[in-house]
Amino acid sequence: MAGTNADAVKAAVTAHWNRRAADFDTGPSHGLLNPAQDQAWRSLLHRLAPPVPMLDVLDVGCGTGFLALLLAEAGHRATGIDLAGEMLAQATDKATARGLPIRFMPADAEAPPFAAASFDLIVERHVLWTLPHPERALAAWHELLRPGGQVALVEGAWWDMQAKDEYRDVHAALPLFGGRPAEDIALLLRRIGFAQAEVVPLMDPALWTEPSRYERYMVTARRTEA
Repeated sequence: MAGTNADAVKAAVTAHWNRRAADFDTGPSHGLLNPAQDQAWRSLLHRLAPPVPMLDVLDVGCGTGFLALLLAEAGHRATGIDLAGEMLAQATDKATARGLPIRFMPADAEAPPFAAASFDLIVERHVLWTLPHPERALAAWHELLRPGGQVALVEGAWWDMQAKDEYRDVHAALPLFGGRPAEDIALLLRRIGFAQAEVVPLMDPALWTEPSRYERYMVTARRTEA
């Protein structure tokens, strides 16, 4: 709603995802529910980040650790950040159970607490629409990448998303609420200063356990060498 400050918006968003943490992984867009879905995501991430060379990866808004866990299992050094402590607890428990040395820590996606040029790859899944300042977040991620480093945004256009629960009072303060078409996100990345923005459609039903009614995609782009 108009006049809602960013701290209040983030507090409401954090409360929403903390409340949903316990059963978050049971959703088809959140967890890995069958072998076909597991293989589909592993194949996608293998194409994005093959095991060699080993990369320093940041999973922004990591939730219960979906991307960080898969990338760590592929041999990369993964860090995950999120403001929802309940989500981070789930992610940490899974990493411990699998013997994966992933660092999960509380941090704001719009201002990650790392030195410039700390990462080779920054990933996120369904995060941009939850941010009051998505362009500020993308600019921060650009600075965290090493020259030639890559960002990969798994997003979608959920044209009929309803503002429910904690989002009812704050959705108007989220510029990308409901998602956007892939080309809009690619344009946003170019405006920030990323190069080589490319759209990878993610409409394979195996990724979501069923055909999607919405446009789903990954947009990748790189920080220039200079």
